[in-house]
Amino acid sequence: MQDEYRTVAHRGVHETEVNRSRFLCALAPAATEGEAQAFLAAVRKEHADATHNCWAYVIGADASVQKAGDDGEPGGTAGAPMLQMLLRRDMRYVVAVVTRYYGGVKLGAGGLIRAYGGAVGEALDTLGTVTRRRFRLATVTVDHQRAGKVQNDLHSTGRDVRDVRYGEAVTIEIGLPDADVDAFRAWLADATAGTARFELGGEAYGDART
Repeated sequence: MQDEYRTVAHRGVHETEVNRSRFLCALAPAATEGEAQAFLAAVRKEHADATHNCWAYVIGADASVQKAGDDGEPGGTAGAPMLQMLLRRDMRYVVAVVTRYYGGVKLGAGGLIRAYGGAVGEALDTLGTVTRRRFRLATVTVDHQRAGKVQNDLHSTGRDVRDVRYGEAVTIEIGLPDADVDAFRAWLADATAGTARFELGGEAYGDART
């Protein structure tokens, strides 16, 4: 698995103008190829009167799915530069649709490549991105007497506390970077006099904390 990747936090649209042509870049997070295609269909419906609705998306933390389309622009002048911009920025689980309203001035192949790639780059800069890092899921089970202090310490040190459940004991689900597992295990044993149970789970991605 990739240690980290970048994506967009939410949907958004950024508009640029090149030689009287309007370029509207719509960005959205997409967990699956189906979500990316649904977003593309929605943008096409919203801008059915546009000259072109070109698109690109990257799915998978390892960019296992990469697709793009020119929607009538000369081959390789729209979708490909859009996709290259997403990959250059390490973007994953994201879909970009650039809607063009022709302004009467032809841009030529080089101009189109710059315009479509640039529209995506500007939209990423304007709308913002988030970094998601790989971590290990882990479960801490501790008695009620010590649970409050453990939770306070976890929060004060910026640990990723994902869930807390109360039963006969208190179960706390956290996310840990792989490199921190051994040190955390030692800290927990010390903090609870060896009474807490610590279990490692699978891997997942979460927002990086800065």
